[in-house]
Amino acid sequence: MQLIGNPAPDFTLPASNGQIVSLSDFRGKFVVLYFYPKDMTPGCTTEACDFRDYYDQFRDLNAVILGVSTDSVERHQKFIEKYALPFLLLADEQHEVAEKYGVWKQKKNFGKEYMGIERSTFVIDEEGKLLKEWRGVKVKGHVEEALAYIRHVVQK
Repeated sequence: MQLIGNPAPDFTLPASNGQIVSLSDFRGKFVVLYFYPKDMTPGCTTEACDFRDYYDQFRDLNAVILGVSTDSVERHQKFIEKYALPFLLLADEQHEVAEKYGVWKQKKNFGKEYMGIERSTFVIDEEGKLLKEWRGVKVKGHVEEALAYIRHVVQK
């Protein structure tokens, strides 16, 4: 699935702040759209806290962070409260957006196969064009890599 250079698939989802949010609402800003498997799990918590810790630096580069999982808005709200996350989490309960971005995959854990979100991050420019993607993300160092990428693009 080649999305780079094309308009990022638009979507509308319920957000952790009680609003309904569309990707197009963020035109004029860079969007760091990250998909993750599940709130409150070790890897997802580490990734969310890394985005939290670098939040101001992303904001200073005119970038907004949006996290997406299949968890409910209520679960997202608990996750945000527990870890003081300063960005929106979007509830893709029917995994429609995950499918649009090609991150809804067959996974294996302890010998069991199931469908779920493959940890992935997409950077979308101010006009809504997809600039960069990371699929099958390893959490350690990933947020710093995404920040460095946006910094590089802004400085061009």
